[in-house]
Amino acid sequence: MTDNQSSPDQVKRSGIPVVDLAKSSEDGSFEQRMSTAKQLVDACRQVGFVYVVNHGVAPGLVAEAFNWSKKLFDLNHEDKMKAPHPDGPGVHRGYSYPGLEKVSQVTADGGVAREEIHKQLRQVSDCIDARAAVIQESYEIGSEHNSDQPNIWLPEEILPGFRTFMTDFYWECHEASRRILEVLALGIGVSDDRLLRFHTGLNNQLRLLHYPSMPAEALESETTARMPAHSDWSSLTMLFQDDIGGLEVEDVHKPGTFIPARPLKDALIMNVGDLLMRWSNDFLTSTLHRVTLPPIETSVSGPERLVRERYSIPYFVAPDPDLVIECLPTCVDTGNPAKYEPITQRDYASMRAAYHYETKAPQTKPTAAAAG
Repeated sequence: MTDNQSSPDQVKRSGIPVVDLAKSSEDGSFEQRMSTAKQLVDACRQVGFVYVVNHGVAPGLVAEAFNWSKKLFDLNHEDKMKAPHPDGPGVHRGYSYPGLEKVSQVTADGGVAREEIHKQLRQVSDCIDARAAVIQESYEIGSEHNSDQPNIWLPEEILPGFRTFMTDFYWECHEASRRILEVLALGIGVSDDRLLRFHTGLNNQLRLLHYPSMPAEALESETTARMPAHSDWSSLTMLFQDDIGGLEVEDVHKPGTFIPARPLKDALIMNVGDLLMRWSNDFLTSTLHRVTLPPIETSVSGPERLVRERYSIPYFVAPDPDLVIECLPTCVDTGNPAKYEPITQRDYASMRAAYHYETKAPQTKPTAAAAG
């Protein structure tokens, strides 16, 4: 265990539950499976975040994914821009340089014009401290079979083996997500395949994230954050994080108060996304979270008090784009009618994505044609 990793007892004291999926497979008894399902659903209702152990993605494979991520972000800017994120919100693939993406909780409710919201959002600070620092860069990967969201790969000679590994890792994460979805379905009281048949893996997203080193003062003064408070759009997110720390989860019982979600060895952190909360008629909870200052004693060094760089790998699990999402029958009754109209994932994602990316990329940064 590294200095920034928590022990199981420390994690329990944080208020974020730990759920072990070891007995959730067909090898476990029905009682064991139901007990695990209840624990997972309770965590998703009361907190919205949960540490998951024995999730099915081998620790060695996760370590290799982080090694590849570091190799990627160690490339020079010119090489990374050979796989650029396209202009606008239509395709979310490839490399995003610091400041390209905006993080927001804005949706087009309440009659506010989409164009006005978009304009306001693009005026938000890039989360760059005035003296220095970029905050995050990312690389997005999806299914090779998703023609709506074609992958944008680096040329093979730039980072040999990267594409092959990440394609395989994408599907390994998909298999782990299927296990979680089965357990959730059991806990919610719907058929085992009710959620699975909406999630073939076609529309998931693997994101590699790098938060460069920066002055601690910028985070301490709250003039910026490595990732502002937000919730995720998808059904659920599985997060692998390094040993640095800095992830915080809002206490749903004390809005505005955030709880550290420090790394736990060999665990992933799973959280409910906005779409699954909608799907469950608000039975499950999509919780705000952010990335900010990690533990000072192990993460800040030198006379300039620089915070160590951080890597994380979220895997966003989303339904296939054209299937209609409507409130689950076990989450609706006469006393609790459906709060949301049916919607496809495509329409929901389009609404959310429009506020995150410019239609035209800023001209102050290098650009390149999208790869086929």
